Amino acid sequence: MTMAGSPRQTLTFVRERLEAAGVRPKTDLGQNFLIDLNLLRVLADTAQLGPEDVVLEVGTGTGSLTNLLAERAGYVISVEIDPKLHAVAKELVGQKPNVRLLCQDALKSKNRFHPAVLEAVAEVLGEGNRQFKLVANLPYNVATPVLTNLLSLDRPPVTMTATIQKELADRIVARPGTKDYGALSVWIQSQCRAKIERTMPPQVFWPRPKVFSAIIHIVLEPERRNRIRDRELFHNFIRGLFLHRRKFLRAQVLSALGRKTDKAAVDEVLGNLGFDPQSRAEQLDVESILRLYEALRERFQGSAFPAPEMEAQRSSSGEPCAEYPSDSPSNSDKASDT
Repeated sequence: MTMAGSPRQTLTFVRERLEAAGVRPKTDLGQNFLIDLNLLRVLADTAQLGPEDVVLEVGTGTGSLTNLLAERAGYVISVEIDPKLHAVAKELVGQKPNVRLLCQDALKSKNRFHPAVLEAVAEVLGEGNRQFKLVANLPYNVATPVLTNLLSLDRPPVTMTATIQKELADRIVARPGTKDYGALSVWIQSQCRAKIERTMPPQVFWPRPKVFSAIIHIVLEPERRNRIRDRELFHNFIRGLFLHRRKFLRAQVLSALGRKTDKAAVDEVLGNLGFDPQSRAEQLDVESILRLYEALRERFQGSAFPAPEMEAQRSSSGEPCAEYPSDSPSNSDKASDT
């Protein structure tokens, strides 16, 4: 079903409309449009939307997905950073009473969502018993900070359904002992269950990226999330823990603690847990890392915590280095690092 006034945004339609508006896709902003209408519907179907759902869409584009979401959700807040694309989407989406289009960056920084976006969501969520969900064809350059920062909120989305780079999706669902398993895997899996619903080839986008994409579906599990005491501290800890993957576990723990304790104290904690100091963090499953974090937090709170070594690292511009560095421009022409 298509709402009145909502045209089918085929490749021909999108190209002609952008050309008429004098807009050329900017790959540095991740402007790769999902032109396979069946896959757009799969994305919306996977999100399982209903009238009580408040949906955040990051990357309005031309509004093709926005229109589809408006058919199914109670309210849609869609954010677009490009003013020209925002104008195109505003014309195509129309004056739908359950859609609000924002023209701005969704992120205040790499580590923080923009307050204006969160305020818009909170304003609608405050009306009745509504659920917050993310559904988006995420630009690759913001996929990681969008997902991780939303999960840092006191009231995170109950589900996050998005198209992202396949490599990133593999890291989110990675199992211990694999090359993709790391801080991102642990951060999301410690609070949610995640599944890759569909893999997508480059030709379903325009312009075509050089990599495959995937639809990821992430479901919040409150009981699992509530086990983590001080999530910000845990987030810092796991980022530090996986910073030096080639080091042994003892050295990785020392790095995560900012080297504010000694090997003997760390060995004592590891020994009490039955962990081999000569193993590596990537061999520990999420439950084991949670046990390790809790034991270290109780042993060193107020002395060694919280100051992972990586927190002190800065780029040449003075900005904090990326949390999850394998999301880099060299991996895709659809995005920059996150």
